[in-house]
Amino acid sequence: MHISKKCSIAIHCLIFIHEYGDKVKVTSDLVSKSTGISAVTIRNIFSSLKKEGILSIKNGTGGALIQCPLEDISLYRICQALEPDFLSHLIGIHDSPSSLCPVGKNIHAVLDMSYDIIRNDLKKSLETITMKKVISDYEKMNQ
Repeated sequence: MHISKKCSIAIHCLIFIHEYGDKVKVTSDLVSKSTGISAVTIRNIFSSLKKEGILSIKNGTGGALIQCPLEDISLYRICQALEPDFLSHLIGIHDSPSSLCPVGKNIHAVLDMSYDIIRNDLKKSLETITMKKVISDYEKMNQ
């Protein structure tokens, strides 16, 4: 199973913005130094989070701020903002089973029955974890 590393990077960005957004102007260049990820990638993540209503970004010289309450930002919402079809790509299925074989011609439908349960369970789990919890965990680590 696979959730893109963009989700982890976005969470890193959100923690950084939460911690420093009221002290300094949080730009993609600044967050790039913290994450070890290129500023271009950070700008793309910021853009996706802005479109989702999670971030606001000042025009011109920049500066990102969290736009909504932390309890309204679930991990599912973050993943969905970055990769809208991530759940459909979560589990790979081989492309060309034989349509002449009884197993081959039915395997996709059979697997989808089980895989849909897994996707739905993962979605529900991701919806229950919010940035409020993640930041609380972060703060406990820094005590």
